[in-house]
Amino acid sequence: MAAGLLLSLGAQAQVGQKFPELKGETVSGKSLRLPQDVKGKFTLLGLAFSKKSDDALQTWFQPTYDRFMVDKESAGLFADFVYDVNVYFVPMFTGANKAAAGPARKSMLKNVDAELHPHVLFYIGELAPYRDQLGLVEKDEPYFFVLDESGKIVYATSGAYSEQKMDQVEEILSEE
Repeated sequence: MAAGLLLSLGAQAQVGQKFPELKGETVSGKSLRLPQDVKGKFTLLGLAFSKKSDDALQTWFQPTYDRFMVDKESAGLFADFVYDVNVYFVPMFTGANKAAAGPARKSMLKNVDAELHPHVLFYIGELAPYRDQLGLVEKDEPYFFVLDESGKIVYATSGAYSEQKMDQVEEILSEE
């Protein structure tokens, strides 16, 4: 319980800070720099840097797709309720795990719905800058951030998907 409370407080401590630059490549091969390349729209970012945290991050895929990635044309009567946000899930390959990025990308191409490919951003590099600036203390937990139009963190949480967390994200996006 105390560890969970500390984790929540650590994640909340990042709110108000600008998200640090992160360079990566989507499964579909597009290079991106966050938050620079996504300014002007709210952005949802999920980060994972271990197999266990990646598995938990994947629990966010379908609910996030259903709530935030449906295009207006297919939304029919609900088109006015579709959010115009960027969404990226970021598996982070650091240290000895850098070598696993290639096989992971191939697996993702084969096993993950092609509609999600542009929204999965592979990061290969150092963890320390993100761990230190974002408070990524639990390697087995994914971290989820909402960035405003300027790249500032307006919400942070960690762990697997829950309806309560999703409601908090949606509440923040509804205010804007």
